[in-house]
Amino acid sequence: MPVGTQGSVKAVLNRDVADAGAEIILGNTYHLYLRPGDDLIARRGGLHRFIGWDRPLLTDSGGFQVFSLAARCVITEDAAEFQSHLDGSRHRFTPEHTVDVQARLGSDVAMVFDQCLSYPATHDAAADAMQRSVRWAARCRQRFESFPSAGVTPTNPGQAQFGIIQGGVFDDLRQESVAATVAIGFEGYAIGGLSVGEPTAQMYDIVGRTASALPADQPRYLMGAGTPEDLVECVARGIDLFDCVMPTRNARNGQLFTSQGRINIRNAKYAEDDQPLDPACRCYTCASHSRAYLRHLHLAGEMAGAALNTLHNLTFYLDTMRRIREAIRFGNFDTFRQEFLRSVSRLSLD
Repeated sequence: MPVGTQGSVKAVLNRDVADAGAEIILGNTYHLYLRPGDDLIARRGGLHRFIGWDRPLLTDSGGFQVFSLAARCVITEDAAEFQSHLDGSRHRFTPEHTVDVQARLGSDVAMVFDQCLSYPATHDAAADAMQRSVRWAARCRQRFESFPSAGVTPTNPGQAQFGIIQGGVFDDLRQESVAATVAIGFEGYAIGGLSVGEPTAQMYDIVGRTASALPADQPRYLMGAGTPEDLVECVARGIDLFDCVMPTRNARNGQLFTSQGRINIRNAKYAEDDQPLDPACRCYTCASHSRAYLRHLHLAGEMAGAALNTLHNLTFYLDTMRRIREAIRFGNFDTFRQEFLRSVSRLSLD
């Protein structure tokens, strides 16, 4: 899922995101609650209508953003109290309130409110956050199932709700979280709290063990990951759905993903390079412009550079997922996986 935190995938139009192959995008409850406000969006008919996106939407609960405020955030059993990063105003998110906000936004998939931890964390700290997340998940589900009697009218009556598995890097806590969260009962399940600094091999191990314990007939979503290699490796371990800011953020910083590895478009060797960014790519950027021109736009700080780079990176990620789906359908995913990892190294071409 391309990340459209504030109702917009940065630097590109929704038309271009759809043309690149996106079937679903992500918005963020925390940011949309603060600006322009979930009540305003509800009065405009919900988030789909407000942003002009007629395909599925998922909204994160804002838990990661709230807890990333650190000193600005106070956690109690009942709620998370925090100061806005915009103006310092005080706010209070209970699990029930985040469900209400997402109901007004009208996303197709709403996430429960969970407690996120930084890495590294002790076993005791991870256990405390995981157990609180389970209790909050139960409150979220109870609220979700109480509509419309709770006094909130959802703008999308067909909204689904996903639970989130926490537990840090500890397998016993992850398994406990799976058992408790699945017992509550959700339409799908996400694995949270990873890709936050832990070693890649450890992340893969946790993903594999956790995903294999989740229901096989419901969506399994890895939050916040990752590199193109992560997509392939985590699909191999049972993951269906991903989101990450990497393709868009890295594009704006000049790092581009290609079928042959990463390119830093700032490098001087591209100053007179007339090749397309990636000859194997079907996107408008690669069909229309040279590496030399993309380098010029990036160094000049032109908005078109960010737009063209972002369009390419999104196309590369979405095309990677398309190729994964095709490989699974044709029964040759293992071969695809080996060839992909050989061609797309974690090391830059530069």
